[in-house]
Amino acid sequence: MLLDQNAMMSDKQAVSASAASNHTIDLGAAGNAVPGALFVVCRTDEAFSGVTQLKVSIQTADSSSFSSAQELMTATFAQADLQAVKNLFALALPNGAKRFLRAYYTVTGSGTAGKISCFLTDAVDMK
Repeated sequence: MLLDQNAMMSDKQAVSASAASNHTIDLGAAGNAVPGALFVVCRTDEAFSGVTQLKVSIQTADSSSFSSAQELMTATFAQADLQAVKNLFALALPNGAKRFLRAYYTVTGSGTAGKISCFLTDAVDMK
């Protein structure tokens, strides 16, 4: 799987408290130019410690401030799902994207370790 740095929302981002991804993706315009052709991939790059639950939301908005962000998709993971380096999900980007995309991580518990990557790609490595 080839990755484009401009399609990365998080690249081994440390997540110990609720926070937005380090990067946003500017799609240039709102719309569904390639529905079903892009995938959102989220994976742990370092096992989490102290986190009892992690909710990953893919948000979209008309402005880069995300003052009126809407959730396109969300997935919640229990502590057991976060104990190893692995893919959490690889799902087709749903319709409804506005101009900007980001990931938002909602942490339950007191995180002391854990890193995550979240990005868009046109091909998913199924290994």
